[in-house]
Amino acid sequence: MSILQEMHFESGFLAVDLSGEFSLEEAKRAFLEMLEAVARYKAEKVLLDGRTLKGKPEDLERFYYGEFAAKATIRLLKDHGIAAKFAYVLSVPIRDPRRLGETVAVNRGMNVKVFEAPEDALKWLTSIRKIEAGDA
Repeated sequence: MSILQEMHFESGFLAVDLSGEFSLEEAKRAFLEMLEAVARYKAEKVLLDGRTLKGKPEDLERFYYGEFAAKATIRLLKDHGIAAKFAYVLSVPIRDPRRLGETVAVNRGMNVKVFEAPEDALKWLTSIRKIEAGDA
């Protein structure tokens, strides 16, 4: 079974609802399809809701997905000048309590965070980081 995506662009946000069965290859395909929409709409904030996704990704799959997603978003920045911020809303076992995929992606330059609740994801997406003295 594949990963299906329903996408809506509104008020500067690309909202993506994911369903289906997780596989690394399907997740990569779906991510690239979603990035095409990000480029088309010039969306700088992306909310991915995958709470209905099924499956149990292995640690190696989480690592490879995080690495792939980060590389793809860096290409998006280079090719289209879009520095998108991604919030994933996931349930266990798709959401890793140890956040391996998130850590891999962040360490490679992706602006991403994983959440349990959509309210927390929206709050993070709309927050503006204040630069504190000494942050330079």
